[in-house]
Amino acid sequence: LWQLQGYSVNPNWQQSDLRLTRITDPQRGEVLTFKELTWQTLRIEADATDNGDQDPITTPLRLITNQGRIQISLKRRTKDCNVVASKLMFLLDDLLWVLTDSQLKAMMKYAESLSEAMEKSAQQRKSLAPESVQVSEVGCCAQQSWAQPFGASPNASSIGQYFDKHDMKESSYHLLISRLDLHICDDSHARESGALKHGMLGGAIQLTFRRMAFDYYPFHRAGDACKHWVRYSEAMETRGQWAKKLVSEFQSKMEKF
Repeated sequence: LWQLQGYSVNPNWQQSDLRLTRITDPQRGEVLTFKELTWQTLRIEADATDNGDQDPITTPLRLITNQGRIQISLKRRTKDCNVVASKLMFLLDDLLWVLTDSQLKAMMKYAESLSEAMEKSAQQRKSLAPESVQVSEVGCCAQQSWAQPFGASPNASSIGQYFDKHDMKESSYHLLISRLDLHICDDSHARESGALKHGMLGGAIQLTFRRMAFDYYPFHRAGDACKHWVRYSEAMETRGQWAKKLVSEFQSKMEKF
């Protein structure tokens, strides 16, 4: 990492007075905070070896990025500071990735080495999902019951509306890449030993992707509304109806047993 900086920001992701970097709603008993990390250059290198390989030498994976940032939003309870929901946005301006044959093999070994940890993480998310959903449902009910309290002042109402504007309904993770330059080419060692011997020439291909976005909602239940999603569109309404139909069919089958 080069020139890593971290600071508190306002809901518009701008540096300002610290008092403006959090939104507290006393009626809900919740507070929103916003943080941002920025850097100028980031280089990621990953390597994995297999003990069963006769040739222990592998080519590591290398990712080089220019300026980027991470935006973090947290919703916590004021009484105990427990995190109710979070939102993590990983924003990259330019990403350069060069892949060779040996690097593709290294990628497969690296993914295999992480499979066990990923399975344990998935089991942990499933075990924590009911508690998270329950907290969200309690917060949602409280929000509805406190939306128009008796004798509420206009100031409290405006705070509630401002809180709703930047509220996180559920935890989510997002990756946005402005530009990805992917170079796939033959490995130099393989060309020297095999391709040139058979009179073959190596080749390469370059792919450029712009504005790639990945959104992940780990605790979203099938059939729930998606209008609060970052990139929500009307096309998702069809998907929502399809998901609700599948859930109702599954519930009817389970009731028969």
